[in-house]
Amino acid sequence: MTATPQPTAPPNALEFRQPPASRTRPGGLDIGLVAGIAVASLALAAGIALTGVSAHYFFQPTGMLIVVGGTLGVMLITTPPAALLHTLRRMLHLFSREASPNRQDLTDEIVWYARTVRMKGMSAMEAGLDRVSHSFLREALLLALDAKEHIELQSALENRIRLCERQSETAAKVLEVAGGFAPTIGVIGTVVGLIDVLRQFSSMAAIASGVGAAFTSTIYGLALANLVLLPAAHRIRARAAETFELQELIMEGVLCVFDGMYSKLVRQRLDSFLTAAPFEARSLSPVQTAPQTGQL
Repeated sequence: MTATPQPTAPPNALEFRQPPASRTRPGGLDIGLVAGIAVASLALAAGIALTGVSAHYFFQPTGMLIVVGGTLGVMLITTPPAALLHTLRRMLHLFSREASPNRQDLTDEIVWYARTVRMKGMSAMEAGLDRVSHSFLREALLLALDAKEHIELQSALENRIRLCERQSETAAKVLEVAGGFAPTIGVIGTVVGLIDVLRQFSSMAAIASGVGAAFTSTIYGLALANLVLLPAAHRIRARAAETFELQELIMEGVLCVFDGMYSKLVRQRLDSFLTAAPFEARSLSPVQTAPQTGQL
C-alpha cells in the first residue's frame, strides 16, 4: 500500500511565520507632565500664601485679559492658521503618552525579518505585514517591497522622518515665540494699570493698592511664558527626539533588510541604538550600509 503524496506549496507561496513578539510600553496619561504641573502650581500657591497676601488680590481680570488675549493675538499674527491648530493639538496630546515599543524586542523583530528575507526573498514578508508591531516599521517594509534601489528607499524614509521632525519643530517654535512675547505683554498690562492708578493721584491709599494690582499683569505674563508655553515647547522637542531615534533605528534596520545583510551584522548595527541616550537629538545624516557581500 503506497502512501498518498502530500500537496506541496508552490515555490512562490512560502509560509510566513509569526515574527517574535514585541513588548510595548502601554500608553495613557503622562504622569511626569501632570506631576510637574502639580509641583509648579503648589509651589506658586505656597509662595503666595507665605507672603500673607490674600489670593483674591492676585486675581485681576483686566490684566489676565490683556496678557492672554495679547499673547493669542501675537500667535495669530506670527503663525498661519493651519500651523496654529497643529500646535494646539500637539499641546493637548502632551497629556497622553503614546504606546512605545521595547527597542530590544524591535531589534529582534528586524533581525528576524533580515533572516527571513535572506532565505526567502523580499516577497516572503508581504503576507505578514499586518502582523508588524510598529506602524513606521510596517510603512518602511512596504516601501522596501516597492523600491528598486537602495538610494530610492533611503531617500523615501529620510523624507518621512524629516517631515515628522519638521512638524514637531514648527509646533515648538510657535510656543517659543509666544513665550517670548508673553512677559512683554504683561509689562504692557502693568503700564495700563499704572496709568489708571495715576488718574487717582489724590488718594494715596488708592495709589498704593493700585500699583500692587497693576503688577499682577507682569506676573501673568511671566507665569504664562515660564510655566506653560516654554515648558510645552521643550516637551514637544523631547518627544520628537525620542521618536526620531526610534525611526532612525527602524530606517537603519529596513535598509539592512533591503540589502540582504547577514542577521548578525544587522544586530551589530542596531545595537548601537540601544546604548544611545534616549532623548539625544542628533542630525539626520545619510545611512551607510555595509556591502552586501560582507560576512561575519
